[in-house]
Amino acid sequence: MKRIACHTLGIDQGSVQMFSDFEDDGEMWVGTGPREARRAVTFGAPFREAPVVQAVVAMIDIDAGSNHRADLSVGEVTCEGCELVFRTWGDTKVARVRAEWTAMGAVASEDDWDV
Repeated sequence: MKRIACHTLGIDQGSVQMFSDFEDDGEMWVGTGPREARRAVTFGAPFREAPVVQAVVAMIDIDAGSNHRADLSVGEVTCEGCELVFRTWGDTKVARVRAEWTAMGAVASEDDWDV
């Protein structure tokens, strides 16, 4: 469990289009086997330490003719940002994905002392 002092809690959130591969026959739409897309996220302001980040699929456009295989995760998290990672495999055809993220963690306070 991560404990955060209430007066220094910062929350940032955003939305990222992971890819839109149906428009140009991209790998997620026409490929097979293991595939992944990564997108960098930059927080609006830095956290004091790496925050907790949660990501969810906000929109997915996926072909109905195959199994739906999808995995969204959060990659490396730093004070300044993180990476969202979408994976699929097999014969799944994914046209596009949008992910939403929320980061929560300690932020600097005007009461902090830099000694």
